[in-house]
Amino acid sequence: MSQSVLFVCLGNICRSPLAEAALREECASAGLNVIIDSAGTGDWHVGHAPDERAQAVASRNGVDIGHLRGRQVTTSDFHDFDHIIALDNQNLRDLEAMQPDSAIVKLSLLFDHVAGRAGEDVTDPYYGADDGFEQTWAEVTEAARNIRQLFEGE
Repeated sequence: MSQSVLFVCLGNICRSPLAEAALREECASAGLNVIIDSAGTGDWHVGHAPDERAQAVASRNGVDIGHLRGRQVTTSDFHDFDHIIALDNQNLRDLEAMQPDSAIVKLSLLFDHVAGRAGEDVTDPYYGADDGFEQTWAEVTEAARNIRQLFEGE
């Protein structure tokens, strides 16, 4: 049985698509069949491609994310995914408030999957310089390696 993961940030054009791409790469290289998607708690970027700076950093690391499109979290996501991983505490709180009582999805923060960083936020690079996207890529890639290892053990 395959596992499924939904990464969630605010707008779904920076952090969560990068996390989606990083875990896709990790799982593909390990031959794992994991369903992976991303979404935002906000609706500002629904239907939009990821931020050009996110696309550029992914491309520099051999990954094309230009085909991804922003979408907003839906109630059905809480039933369709095994894991919903927020990129920061505010989005985690928003997800907890949205979660239906009947959902059994496992909610967590991305950094809960990185030793010594549990409870931390992945900084939103949207309003910063381009190097913030490099940092975000490094962080989501490290977390993706750890998340992949969880699935290898299942």
